Amino acid sequence: MARGIEGNEISTQRKKSATPSTQKTTGKQQSIAGFFQKKATPAPNTVTPAKRLSEANDSKDASLLSVEATAVPTSGVLASSSPRTAPGPSQQSSDDGRNKENETPGTSYSSPSRKAKKQVNYAESDAEDDEDEVFKPLSGNGRAAKRRRISVKDESDDEFGFDAATQAALESDDVLSGFKQASGLPSTKGRTQAYGQRPTDVANFVVPDELSENEEPVKSKKRSSASASASSSRKQSVKPPSPPREDSEELPTTSTAQQWKFDPDAPPPTEPRQQSKPSKKPEPSGPAKKQKAHVTDPDQRYPWLAQILDADRNAPDHPDYDPRSIFIPPLAWSKFSPFEKQYWEIKQKFWDTIVFFKKGKFYELYENDATIGHQLFDLKLTDRVNMRMVGVPEASLDHWANQFVAKGYKIARVDQMESALAKDMRERGDKTSKKEEKVIRRELASVLTAGTLVDGGMLQDDMATYCAAIKETEVEGRPAFGIAFVDTATAQFHLAEFVDDADMTRFETFVAQTRPGELLIEKGCMSTKALRILKNNTPPTTIWNYLKPDKEFLTAEKTRMKIDGEGYFDKSVEDSDDSWPSVLREAKEKAFVFSALGALVTYLSMLKIERDLITCGNFAWYDPIRKASTLVLDGQSLINLEIFANTFDGSTDGTLFSMLNRCITPFGKRMLRQWVCHPLADPKKINQRLDAVDALNADDVVMDRFTASLSRLPDLERLISRVHAGRCKPQDFVRVLEGFEQIEYTMSMLGSFGKGEGVLGQLITAMPDLAGALHHWRDAFDRNKAKDEGLFIPQPGVEEDFDESQERVDIVERSLQKLLKKARENLGSSAVKFTDNGKEIYQLEVPIKVKGTIPKSWKQMSATKQCKRWYSPELEALVQDLKEAQETHGQVVKAMAGRFFAQFDEQYAVWLAAVKIVAQLDCLISLAKASTALGSPSCRPDFIEDDNARSVLEFETLRHPCIETTTNFIPNDIALGGSDPSITLLTGANAAGKSTVLRMTCIAVILAQIGCYVPADSARLTPVDRIMSRLGAQDNIFAGQSTFMVELSETKKILAEATPRSLVILDELGRGTSSYDGVAVAQAVLHHIATHIGALGYFATHYHSLAAEFQSHPEIAPKRMAVRVEHDVRDVTFLYKLEEGVAEGSYGMHCAAMCGIPDKVIERAEQAARSWEHTGRIRESVEKAQGQGWMPLGLLSDVAGMLKDGEEEEDGVSERGLEVLRRAIAAL
Repeated sequence: MARGIEGNEISTQRKKSATPSTQKTTGKQQSIAGFFQKKATPAPNTVTPAKRLSEANDSKDASLLSVEATAVPTSGVLASSSPRTAPGPSQQSSDDGRNKENETPGTSYSSPSRKAKKQVNYAESDAEDDEDEVFKPLSGNGRAAKRRRISVKDESDDEFGFDAATQAALESDDVLSGFKQASGLPSTKGRTQAYGQRPTDVANFVVPDELSENEEPVKSKKRSSASASASSSRKQSVKPPSPPREDSEELPTTSTAQQWKFDPDAPPPTEPRQQSKPSKKPEPSGPAKKQKAHVTDPDQRYPWLAQILDADRNAPDHPDYDPRSIFIPPLAWSKFSPFEKQYWEIKQKFWDTIVFFKKGKFYELYENDATIGHQLFDLKLTDRVNMRMVGVPEASLDHWANQFVAKGYKIARVDQMESALAKDMRERGDKTSKKEEKVIRRELASVLTAGTLVDGGMLQDDMATYCAAIKETEVEGRPAFGIAFVDTATAQFHLAEFVDDADMTRFETFVAQTRPGELLIEKGCMSTKALRILKNNTPPTTIWNYLKPDKEFLTAEKTRMKIDGEGYFDKSVEDSDDSWPSVLREAKEKAFVFSALGALVTYLSMLKIERDLITCGNFAWYDPIRKASTLVLDGQSLINLEIFANTFDGSTDGTLFSMLNRCITPFGKRMLRQWVCHPLADPKKINQRLDAVDALNADDVVMDRFTASLSRLPDLERLISRVHAGRCKPQDFVRVLEGFEQIEYTMSMLGSFGKGEGVLGQLITAMPDLAGALHHWRDAFDRNKAKDEGLFIPQPGVEEDFDESQERVDIVERSLQKLLKKARENLGSSAVKFTDNGKEIYQLEVPIKVKGTIPKSWKQMSATKQCKRWYSPELEALVQDLKEAQETHGQVVKAMAGRFFAQFDEQYAVWLAAVKIVAQLDCLISLAKASTALGSPSCRPDFIEDDNARSVLEFETLRHPCIETTTNFIPNDIALGGSDPSITLLTGANAAGKSTVLRMTCIAVILAQIGCYVPADSARLTPVDRIMSRLGAQDNIFAGQSTFMVELSETKKILAEATPRSLVILDELGRGTSSYDGVAVAQAVLHHIATHIGALGYFATHYHSLAAEFQSHPEIAPKRMAVRVEHDVRDVTFLYKLEEGVAEGSYGMHCAAMCGIPDKVIERAEQAARSWEHTGRIRESVEKAQGQGWMPLGLLSDVAGMLKDGEEEEDGVSERGLEVLRRAIAAL
């Protein structure tokens, strides 16, 4: 190469194995861009600095690349601690140089990269920086370098130092051969100058402090004004790396600068490039090129990822494998940079969780998490240190977290505990800090899962989502359960402990009622049957967590020790148990439920939210089947009757809850769901609700005022939980205050309405004094500032430390204004002003037209065509003072917000009580609206309050409330019990409407006992204690049950649990097996229910022989669905009317013809039916036997049982059974 100091040539950078001392060229050299385009050769010696800056801007598109190097003798090796020049205008100290982690606010991930102009790059090493590649220079005009000179502190911390391997590579003879360490400057390899810059004198050349791992500095022939641009430009946004060279790419063969040769045998660019060897002396090839992290597999960079092990070194196929953790070998930690170490310390405990890592204004995902983000959402994949990375802006975290949660992932959020400025302030005060401590402090802030979301911005539904811990054991051979579950959005805990039956009815009911979004299971301790119930009754998105027994799923004793040790409740009480909520004190004596609570607390502590939730003290007992006070709807009935989800697509369309839910507040909707799960059984309470519904419908002023006033009420129940946790935005806090003020205003208006004895009067009277509780907050801070800017600005004199901190900021700002006034006077122009540009705030902007002389001590920060921006030494010091004052003020504001929240939370019980009362009012108004929406006819149900009265259920012209029933629905009369038989034996054709009558009756009972009107002309009933259903023919493959097995399992529950006050519906029992077995089972079950249990109900069947069998039974009435049949054309018209009698047949062949089955097939089927219809023959034989003194088999078995000697008393016929038996025999 020609002379690199005196000459005017533009030198090209060598290939890394070339020997600079022996490779020379003559004449003028061009940049690589000379191969592809023509450009005028500049006259560098005649260009003034000002003109150079202008021309640099104009010519940056004309010059693709300017690569410079200086030939020096081949002596000297770069030491690992090679000296650096003192920081100058374009250079910071080495410490600052490494601190490039957090970038300027407003940095975009899509701004041009450092290599934006490098279309072809043959000389540069493929080994890229292990530093912040996301941020690159916006342009090559040198402004970035100038701005960087005065940057207060560079906001990075850790990951840009050389590791041992890189340092060794830099010291190798291959890399450094031919280069000499000139003027004490460290060498680099492959260093490129800022694009489009003219060379200037080398005497002012300064090596940038940020070096890539395999780069060496090159000395320019002339000083370039952008010498620091490349080093500071890393602070800009990401751009995809330059495309790799294709094998087929042809290169120019001649050049005035150097003879470039194309080797057709060269391997792909992902392998080390084979360099052409000099003719004089062969040189060994340099170190292998380092590939970028995002184009290599993780296990190539971290060998321990090749074979995944958990923290206990168990492989994935091991029965004790824990997918939540990963084992990192001890030797691997020594090779991590401080930033990598910080990341993997967190990630190793959350291997199955997507970790969002805060970096400046972005949240970033690394390694496997980055791959998932790239594959699922096409997020841009790039590098960070030695890891692949994708990033999302801080402002869109909620959006992206929601996206991952919707896909079933857990989300961990790692936040910065300090800003870069606070980190620098800390380091100045602690000179002994280690290198690892110079990383910005980060901590795991929270873990988000679908079942434990707490932030209102991420919750997609007003309904509660539960996280449930389930403990299963055995008591005297029967399954026993301890269950603790929580709605994390409201901090409401529920506890349940019960011994179940063999079919786990209570447990199945609990699962159907709550449908948990997340489950905590004791690993290896849950029975197969319980697991099947969970899998069959929970959504597919439910998250399953298997906790280790004793270690994570705590015992009752360890749970008590943990709650005591953590001090969740009042520590001032000597006996800490006395400070526990009463429910928790009771639960302490119940081992199963307290163990489940221990598992729940342990899991919530892993998510970093347990203290916020437990300290609210909201604990309540939960009984899935409240026999004493409510109508029991077990899990199977909730499904069969389509209470919350339809059986068609699982949505809420057409369900009872969607018909009733007309609540206007989110917490009202959640309470209404509990009302529907547990309808009342006490007729007095039912009538009180009905009185409230009548009062609201009689005077709609209350409903109108309530709806108009509270329709936009926020979810206060969730928000006061966030305030308690101290994690509430100022805007949300204002919404909470305004919401309670609105409630206080509305209740004061309703006060004159409800001063009576009814439910409405009781609720209005019970409303706590909100006016007194809200008085302090009316002028505690500036609400407009809080809503608009998200800042708490207290009134002067309220918060002393805030006033002092604000005064310090104001003093600095006044000094800045004085400085601006002085600058205007000195420069003789009022056009001089302050301008912010990224982090460099308060730059003095001086228009070009101003004639005043700029002092030599001023530093130019940036420039445009119209102006230049400067920092004076005095201004720079003031800006630093302002930033530190603002940082301190920010901490004061944060502490003050915490005091506000704590003060508000002192009256948590008042706020929660007000919310519960408003929720009950909302539910009553919803029932009133639903009653009105039923149309005509509708009526208030009449309940019989005599506990000794015979069970009765009478509806006149009843319609189904969940169908549009006012125009084309055919109503029916329902009469069960009272003066009528308790059981209706229902027969009829296929699709004649039998199942509709069954469901309609059950829904009407639920409506009546919730406290709503019924779609009928009249309704009279005794309260029902339980609705039990056996509907449809379906198998349960996942539970390993056949169709008939499902039928019999549900029937067994009915026989075991039904009472004379129960409502039982059985639809086509016995059709899952052969006709003989099916008829036998159906006959025995029907006889037992009608004779011995005495429950009200329907028994729908196609076994017409049962009608003959029970023709004389006093508690069974045969009814049928009316049809009109045209036998000649095989046509059936369904009339959907319930009438007395027995159906002539099921008309299966007629239905087959209506469905389009060929006549030939139907005719053959009719012949077979006549020959082989067993139930028809049974009916004929029964009718024949009746003329010969025949007695039904059920009556014979009962009589035989009574006459049998040694009969156990409990197995004998009950008194009621004897009365029914006597009446049946008399009827014969």
